[in-house]
Amino acid sequence: MGGAGTSLPRPGISLFWRTFILLGALLIVSIVAWLQALRTFEQEPRATQTAQQIASLVNLSRAALVHADAIARVSLIKTMTEQEGVRIVPREPDDRFQALGNDKLARLTTEELVRRLGPETVVASGVNGEAGLWVGFTIEDDGYWMRTDLARLNPPAGTTWIIWLVVATALSLAGAALIARLVNRPLKDLSFAASRVRQGDFGGSALNETTTTGEIRQVNIEFNRMAQQLARVEQDRAVMLAGISHDLRTPLARLRLETELSVADAAARDHMAADIVQVDAIIDKFMDYARPDQIVLEKVRLADVVQRCTYALKDQQTIRCSVQVDPGLTVLADAVELVRVLSNLLENALRYGRSAGSGVAEVEITAQLRHPWVLLEVRDHGPGVAPDSLAHLTKAFFRGDTARTAATGAGLGLAIVEKNIQRMGGAIQLVNRSTGGLAARIQLQRAS
Repeated sequence: MGGAGTSLPRPGISLFWRTFILLGALLIVSIVAWLQALRTFEQEPRATQTAQQIASLVNLSRAALVHADAIARVSLIKTMTEQEGVRIVPREPDDRFQALGNDKLARLTTEELVRRLGPETVVASGVNGEAGLWVGFTIEDDGYWMRTDLARLNPPAGTTWIIWLVVATALSLAGAALIARLVNRPLKDLSFAASRVRQGDFGGSALNETTTTGEIRQVNIEFNRMAQQLARVEQDRAVMLAGISHDLRTPLARLRLETELSVADAAARDHMAADIVQVDAIIDKFMDYARPDQIVLEKVRLADVVQRCTYALKDQQTIRCSVQVDPGLTVLADAVELVRVLSNLLENALRYGRSAGSGVAEVEITAQLRHPWVLLEVRDHGPGVAPDSLAHLTKAFFRGDTARTAATGAGLGLAIVEKNIQRMGGAIQLVNRSTGGLAARIQLQRAS
């Protein structure tokens, strides 16, 4: 049996988004690493500055407590508490306190305070269950606690710093998007041009040969030369096959006429005439396969095309067609090419899709709307195809095992089908049915 399957396209992430995500992730990681490095390098200066401020508060508090009388001392302590957020309380022997912490900033701050205030200095993050930045110091033989806000040690990030961070991140991501677009634009143009070449439009696939990027310019030049060479090869191939077809048909017609006039045996005459008809049909297949890829997509009623293809088969006893196609269903296609597609599939089913024992090919044609596509399926009830042959069935001149046993064609039927479907922007997949037989699933663009 002749043909099978290109898998239907599967969606995936575009190259632009992949590049953007990678660049964005790299920039974000770089910003985070930069912030962490900045924080690490500025910890020591911050610890020194914080310790200096706290030591100044302790020394001022100590001086005020030493030199003020009892009444002024109370007023001074109250003022410091209300205006500076600094509270001074006596230190008791049974006070319970928690160490300031083990991080680098706390350790540096503690060491600097001890150096400035003396070895008897105690720095804590909480005393008797009350959190804060506590510094224990002595005046003569009396001990005191000075409590201030822990934010002095690790002040919260300011609004301006956060705004700058958000702006820097946004600008970095915008730059990543611009770079990804600039990098991917030549690849996108190349992909579009390659798709045009695949569809046979060699003239409309030219790329810019004056771009400033040397590597891209060289790729574009080579691609344009390749497209031009392919156009010449395609033109030569079409001219050659057309010439061969034209030159062969004249002697074939003469040979058929001479056969009918000169061969006396009726059976031999009929066989020879059938052989000549078969050769003529093979030439038609070659012409179909070699036809230049110039098609015009237009709105086509699918039911009309199916009815046109099945009408010629209604009187044949060797094939029965069951059609389930919505009369209002339309597709973007070339009507003539779509007729060729269905005719080749029906011819393939007629040859190789007959039910065992009955000698009749039961063919079902259905169509379903799967926005924005129309899925057309042509399936038979024949023996199917060997699984290892499915991937090769749409190759030119390939025949499956069933087809080889009774080969009467050129092995181009399903190759022509796939070629025409691709030219119309669709896809075809050939699969073995679980209930037996081969199914051709065609995806066409829906016409709005």
